[in-house]
Amino acid sequence: VQLQASGGGLVQAGGSLRLSCAASGRAFRLYAVGWFRQAPGKEREFVAALRWSDGSTYSADSVKGRFTISRDNAENTVYLQMNSLKPEDTAVYYCAANERTGWGYVRPYQYEYWGQGTLVTVSS
Repeated sequence: VQLQASGGGLVQAGGSLRLSCAASGRAFRLYAVGWFRQAPGKEREFVAALRWSDGSTYSADSVKGRFTISRDNAENTVYLQMNSLKPEDTAVYYCAANERTGWGYVRPYQYEYWGQGTLVTVSS
């Protein structure tokens, strides 16, 4: 499975961005897709995840009500809609995925596949 993340950029506080994660290869076998982020000098942290079969989602408390994860089955793509962005959301955002079953994973080591990061910078 290959994952391609895109959509990052520079935005002012309060603005919005939509990130995309396109899956290829054995994408039809994916069980879940997640987004993580890593700010300079900090550990990679969980943002949100989606179960491919039924679209169920869960997200970190820090982004609830502001970020929404969704999917387009036909395009094998998962999106992260980010609204009301804050300077503390500045980070490199990564998408990750699993073929193995398991729900509620929030640790990077729990994900099998990773895309390259896309930088999100929120100015104050």
